[in-house]
Parts: sequence; structure tokens; C-alpha cells
Amino acid sequence: MLILFDIDLTLIKTAGAGMKAMGDAGRELFGPAFDEKRTAYAGRLDPLIIRDLIRDNGFEITPERCAAMRAGYARHLPARLASLESLTLPGVPELLSRLRQAPQVTLGVLTGNFEETGRMKLAAAGIDSTPFVLNVWGDQSPHEPPAREHLPAVALERYRCDHDPTFAADRVTVIGDTVHDVSCGLANGCRVLGVATGYTDMSTLQRAGAHRVVPDLSDTDDVYHWLLHRA
Repeated sequence: MLILFDIDLTLIKTAGAGMKAMGDAGRELFGPAFDEKRTAYAGRLDPLIIRDLIRDNGFEITPERCAAMRAGYARHLPARLASLESLTLPGVPELLSRLRQAPQVTLGVLTGNFEETGRMKLAAAGIDSTPFVLNVWGDQSPHEPPAREHLPAVALERYRCDHDPTFAADRVTVIGDTVHDVSCGLANGCRVLGVATGYTDMSTLQRAGAHRVVPDLSDTDDVYHWLLHRA
């Protein structure tokens, strides 16, 4: 069984630290008028966010500018995270602890974050990323343009190569807080647990097709049982 967690507003909350750090990087590169609030973030891939930030601020998208934005984002993020407290969302430590002890479970992240900045966020929240052994990061789509719907297939291919070539998609559960998390899981035949700890309410996640929706992950026994006992 493979369980893949989104990071932002599913495992942790960062009070917009990522968005602000991208703004810091943009102003460093493009000048003080750069405005990070012109672009949508929730549930999206960091490579696409960076492209849109550059375009939405009136600049041509080039590989060099995208690489510079990514590097600047990684430089500025630690300072933004350092000022925050209580980043971990309700129930997350308890659920991760239970799942790490379940021998039939492989844990991973499936996220729009770049690896380097995603790991910074987890570390700032006090979450040990070592047990997340099968991870798909936001720049790991094999297609252009990239899309979140591509990422579960990457996870499946890796699991099948490393463990079981017959492993079925419905033995994968994607956990996330946005309709993008729901749609990417459904598009690949995975189960989806919607968590209304972000900006998307429970009814919207249900309408998007999530197999189960919870307000948060604090009811550890209930969530654990649902994850490990497939219908």
C-alpha cells in the first residue's frame, strides 16, 4: 500500500511563507515592483507558479529566469520559515507515527513543491522526512507542460519497478487539501482522501470526487482505519 501526502495545508501550514519567499526572489531579480500576489498558488506545481509569476509581472519566460527564481526562492525561504511557530496541522504527527509502524505501508509525498524547498518546509515543521521513501516533487513530471495529473503515474511506475510490477493503482491513496489533489488521484485510478485544512471546504472536495473527506487528520483511529482497510 502506497500513501502519498501533499505538503502545504495538508501536513503543514506556513502562513504564505512560500509565496512571500517567491516574492522576495522576484524583487531581487526584477525590481521592487514585482508582485507575487498576481499569481495562483494553491495545489499547483512550483515550476508552473514560477513561470506564471514571471509572465504575470510582465517579463519573458526563459529557462535562465526560471532557474534564477528557483534559486532565489530557496535562498529566501529559510528566513520566512524561521519566524513561524506551530506549523504542523492537527493530527499529523500522530497519524504519521501510526503509519510508519504499519509494515504494509510505504509513505511518500506527492507535492507541487520543489524537493529542496519542500524538505525545508517539512524540517521547519519538525517533520522527519526520512520515512517518506517514495516521493514525487513538483518538477518531476515527464511531460511538457507539466501537470499535477502526471505525478501519481510517476509514483506508480517507481513503486512497480522497485517492489511489485503488478501493483494496482487503487492501492495508492493521495491525501490533499485542494481539488487539484483530488483530480490528480482520480485521473490515475487512485483513492483520494480530501482534507479541508486549506482554502477548499469539505463540500467542494466531495463534489470534486474525493472518496472520503475529513475536516482534518485529528481523528487518528478513524483516518488510519480508512487508509488501511480498503472498501
